[in-house]
Parts: sequence; C-alpha cells; structure tokens
Amino acid sequence: MKKVAVIMGSDSDFPVVSKACAELKAYGVPYECHVMSAHRSPALAAEFAESAKDNGFGVIICAAGMAAHLAGVMAGHTILPVIGIPCKSSNLEGLDALLATVQMPSGIPVATVAIDGAKNAAVLAIQILALSDEVLATRLTKAKKEMIEGVIEKDAALQEKLRTI
Repeated sequence: MKKVAVIMGSDSDFPVVSKACAELKAYGVPYECHVMSAHRSPALAAEFAESAKDNGFGVIICAAGMAAHLAGVMAGHTILPVIGIPCKSSNLEGLDALLATVQMPSGIPVATVAIDGAKNAAVLAIQILALSDEVLATRLTKAKKEMIEGVIEKDAALQEKLRTI
C-alpha cells in the first residue's frame, strides 16, 4: 500500500493536521507527517516532493495558513496528486490561505479542501489510493454505507419528533 505524506508549513498547524492523521490511521493507511515550509525551507520541501514517489508515497497532503504556498511548491516538484488544506489564520479567517491554495497555474493542480478540512483531505487521499487498492475501496464502501445508515436513523428520529408536535 502506498503511503500518504502529510506536510504542514508550521507545527502550529498540527491541531488541524491531526484530523487527517487520525482518519488515515482509522483506514489503515500508512503515513508520515512532517513540518516543511515553502518559504523558510524551500529546498527541503522541493527535495521531499521530488523523491516522494520513489520513497513509496502515493499522495501528498499539505496544510498551510496565510500565504499557503506549500501545496503549490510541492505540486511543482512532483507528479503525485497534491491535496491542499488551507488553515484558518487570525488575520483573514483562512480566506488568504484558501485563495493561495486553490489559485494554481495551469499544469500545476492542487486539489483543495475546505478551510481546516483535514478529514476530507485524508478521505480524498484514501479515495485516490483506493483506485488501485481493493482493500481501501472496500473500507470506503463500508464507510459510505454507514453514513447512509446514519442519515436514515436521524431522519427516522426526526419523523418521530414531528409526530409529537
């Protein structure tokens, strides 16, 4: 099974990133988590991205706030899919990070999830890996069925409440 790289621009992003790590762990997906900065350690980030495929990674998730160039730098140095998590900051509530992550030049795509959307970043990474991994595909199918069952249960509870109004 391919690994997922979870890279954050600062250790202050870990409260967000930890949700992606937890989701990957729940699905049994091996991952590595590191701090690298597009601005403070650009050579390190580029070297990691360039060697990620050879090192057994299948997807790279990048979390960054403010200028949020990390995902773009990684995407510019790899052929692997890159998923960006824009992180909320105190200045612009994460809008700056969202725009920096999603506005990539042609030929350098970064899939972007919601601000602080680490769990969805992990699920998307798992879906990408599941294209060539039946075990993961089965786990995702089961999770989708459980979501449907949960919605049906909530609707049944709502219908019961409505009867008493």
